[in-house]
Amino acid sequence: MAADKGQFRLADYDLVLLLMVVALTSFGIVMVYSASSVMAAKNFHDGAYFLKRQGLFALVGFGVAAVAMRIDYHHWRKLAVPILLVSLALLVLVLIPGIGGKVKGATRWIRLPGFNLQPSEFAKIALIMYMAYSLEKKSDKIRSLSYGFLPYMVVLAAMLLLILKQPDLGAALTLAGVAILMLFAAGTRLVFILGTMLMAAPIVAFLVFHSAYRLRRIKAFMNPEQDPTGIGWQIIQSKYAFGAGGLFGQGLGEGKQKLFYLPEAHTDFILSVVGEELGFLGVVVIIGMFFILVQRAMRIAMAARDPFGRFLALGIAVLFAIEASVNMGVVTGLLPTKGLALPFLSYGGSSLLISLLAVGILLNISSGLKLTPLTEGAAS
Repeated sequence: MAADKGQFRLADYDLVLLLMVVALTSFGIVMVYSASSVMAAKNFHDGAYFLKRQGLFALVGFGVAAVAMRIDYHHWRKLAVPILLVSLALLVLVLIPGIGGKVKGATRWIRLPGFNLQPSEFAKIALIMYMAYSLEKKSDKIRSLSYGFLPYMVVLAAMLLLILKQPDLGAALTLAGVAILMLFAAGTRLVFILGTMLMAAPIVAFLVFHSAYRLRRIKAFMNPEQDPTGIGWQIIQSKYAFGAGGLFGQGLGEGKQKLFYLPEAHTDFILSVVGEELGFLGVVVIIGMFFILVQRAMRIAMAARDPFGRFLALGIAVLFAIEASVNMGVVTGLLPTKGLALPFLSYGGSSLLISLLAVGILLNISSGLKLTPLTEGAAS
């Protein structure tokens, strides 16, 4: 592995993956500025307020990725359990009054000087590391209910309960999806997974139908025009943005929906701004870049030298795939509205830093590998 030899050679890493991430992050900084400049000037008397912060997050994040890509990924195996415990502690801390910051009725951030830490973002990479470490240890015993399945459900349930207390159903469902797909890939019996999903379905239904704002979101998803100035406003404005963009877009910086029509334009709904300003073709390019990113991560997983690297890369690939597809589904009206950032593009320090850390780990796993096409299977 290049990182072990003490001699850094960029060619030893997956340069296609690196290029996609640099391009997405750089483009994200541009779009954050385009989407937020008017609002930032009004609220903070500085049109570049979010641009400066996102640029700083990206700079720090690339530094984190550069360090992570030089650290032998096997070291994360030793830290997997401590990192999981720290993650659980942070999820508890955010719920303590005076420590957790409440925004729009949700307590999801720990306020730090100049930065708000979102523990649910840290929990995603913590769970992936822990499961990769544990799945490698259990190997063929993964098909056992008591030893190979239930312990993961206990850890997952603890995380989900803490996240749902914030509340953050989107992050909870993302974590559950990552865990289930990693277990499936590891060879867990399908009957265990399906049984768990059947038992979880009534719980999810209860969480939706006994929460006024979640129920309103479902109604807005089914028929946003029923309340066009209320709960349906956001998705209607998002659709207007895509419609106004047409094939080629209005031009970078020329979008109108971001001018106090589209809420969260620089965060969860940044793809709507891309659609209005760069058109259908711009959105297709973004989707294509995410497809390539996830495909390269899957190739790394299939070619990894050991089960830990394979499960670690797989978990990260699944995480990016779920987050990107759910965000895109929400902004186009294919899924009910939920607060989930578009990786690398949406404004937010915690999301960007964790995403770039994950990319750094992927790059280290890729170092020195011969990455074969997906259809040819894993490298020996």
